[in-house]
Amino acid sequence: MGRFVFIVVAIILLVLGGLFFYKYYFVFGRGVKAGELNYFVEKGYVFKTYEGKLIQSGYKGKVAGAIQSNEFQFSVSDAHIAQQLMTASGKWVELHYKEYLGTLPWRGYSPFIVDSVIIIKNSNGQDLPYAQ
Repeated sequence: MGRFVFIVVAIILLVLGGLFFYKYYFVFGRGVKAGELNYFVEKGYVFKTYEGKLIQSGYKGKVAGAIQSNEFQFSVSDAHIAQQLMTASGKWVELHYKEYLGTLPWRGYSPFIVDSVIIIKNSNGQDLPYAQ
């Protein structure tokens, strides 16, 4: 009887561990977003995370003749990437991100985690140098 209980508990723990991994560590999608970096901040009480918002403009709105801008809210877990974005507020950027199914407090408030900066441009379209 004791061996049966051990096997059942082990199977339950493995299933719960697999579900936890799938929810919080499985990369659901990857992509690139481009737009004007509206803001980028470091915040948090216990876990300090980097959070930002990218404004994507030029999309057609639901009402005819209206232009709607979409916001892309994201988190950054790498301090080196965060330093690049701290100086790019108001500039046009292209960001590569990973999408997770759930958020973790030490990774950020968003399921979209930026893992690299592709390009940073001035408002006049000129590429700016930045250290990778």
